[in-house]
Amino acid sequence: MTPRLPRRRLLAGLAVLPAAAAAQPRGLSERDRADIARAEVWLQRLGSLKARFLQIAGNGASAEGTGWIVRPGYMRFEYDPPEPLLMVASHGQFFYFDKALKQPTVVPVSSTPLGILLADQVRLSGDVTVSSVTRAPGLVRISVYRTARPAEGELTLVFAEDPFELRQWVVKDAQGRETRVTLSAPEYGGRYPTRLFNFNDPTFREELGIQ
Repeated sequence: MTPRLPRRRLLAGLAVLPAAAAAQPRGLSERDRADIARAEVWLQRLGSLKARFLQIAGNGASAEGTGWIVRPGYMRFEYDPPEPLLMVASHGQFFYFDKALKQPTVVPVSSTPLGILLADQVRLSGDVTVSSVTRAPGLVRISVYRTARPAEGELTLVFAEDPFELRQWVVKDAQGRETRVTLSAPEYGGRYPTRLFNFNDPTFREELGIQ
């Protein structure tokens, strides 16, 4: 039986990054810059995405669920049972809720890995530094960190080449442990009700049993 992810490892894949020393950037080639530009264009053009996800920690523990991203600014990741977790981003806030404990936590979206993807303007430069661009057959990996806060950690975006689209991200913590979130069966361009993301709405909170 595959071990379940500890709560901290679940949160690391989508929410607050543990303190980590980001890798120092190396010189970027023209090919690297071209792939970075392709990634920026793809992310900027992304309107909405719904997909299944598989989250795996470095020790092999895993969890699955369904995720929605509506750019800019909105996200919902709902884990399949028995994981009682729900993560929602909207209006600049990130809501993390443990359904079993009935405990909500709210932090700024800017303190999360996906804050980079949910920004109004996606730029993999300036406020974000690209530490490396690597390739494998059919894949391009772009590792980034926040320029002003490298201690927050590093996020690697993994794009498939044909077609060019985001398939995975990897968060690395201070001990070098990685949490991978892989997307499958993506659906683009869907329209989703605002109640999926509006965790400040009384009805949303009542459905979750939050006082």
